[in-house]
Amino acid sequence: MPDKKILLILGHPDGDSFCGALADAYQSAANDAGHELRRIDLGKLNFDPILYKGYKEIQELEPDLVKAQEDIIWSDHLVFVYPTWWATIPALLKGFIDRVFLPGFAFKYHENDPWWDKLLAGRSARLITTMDAPLIYFRLAYFSPGTNAMKRATLKFSGIKPVGVTAFGQVKDSDESKRAKWIGKIADLGRRGV
Repeated sequence: MPDKKILLILGHPDGDSFCGALADAYQSAANDAGHELRRIDLGKLNFDPILYKGYKEIQELEPDLVKAQEDIIWSDHLVFVYPTWWATIPALLKGFIDRVFLPGFAFKYHENDPWWDKLLAGRSARLITTMDAPLIYFRLAYFSPGTNAMKRATLKFSGIKPVGVTAFGQVKDSDESKRAKWIGKIADLGRRGV
């Protein structure tokens, strides 16, 4: 498999979290395998995550968000690492999506029909998420709302596909052995650039 240009986005506000350890493992393995990798830690960015006027009036992008858009355009594979909180994505990641995946950048509606152009086509993605709930409960009781929002309503809406999902449940009850196994699984994904 040829080397990939990977953009790794840590969506947990705390880089010292288990999500941060998963991102570190992915990054290290991808670099060792020869992939080009850029990383964005959302907790270190300087931006207002609130989209005050929706899309009727686009706010000027802060320099960190301009750079994030440049990195997305540069990449051919995006990796999002984040916790699942309240069955969905953290507010900081949602604010990042709202501010960065804009009309004219991620998609463009047609004027005379209900369809749209998917402006980020040609890229793939991986979602790596953690949660305290059992995975089966998240899927059967809640129907995976956060995963669906990211995979279908954001990334695929923008033309990014395929979108792989790697989820770890019951993290709060996990021991060091289980976490080491999960980190190994993420390192394998990083080596393969998927």
